[in-house]
Amino acid sequence: MDIRIGIVNTARELMFQTTQSAAEIEKSIAQALASDSGTLRLEDEKGHIYVVASRNLAFVEIGQEKARKVGFAP
Repeated sequence: MDIRIGIVNTARELMFQTTQSAAEIEKSIAQALASDSGTLRLEDEKGHIYVVASRNLAFVEIGQEKARKVGFAP
């Protein structure tokens, strides 16, 4: 799963890949947004942990890279 997180008042975005499912990520986001003092905690494929305060979240994009077709199309 590809994750892109926008942070308020920051020009750069956090982008990484995770093995978590979209449902798990959505649940983590909902829990983080439930309170003003909450935090969003996600882990990437390499084991790095990202923690962002929920009050600083601008957006979270969840996507899956589509497999590219190789060869000629009929």
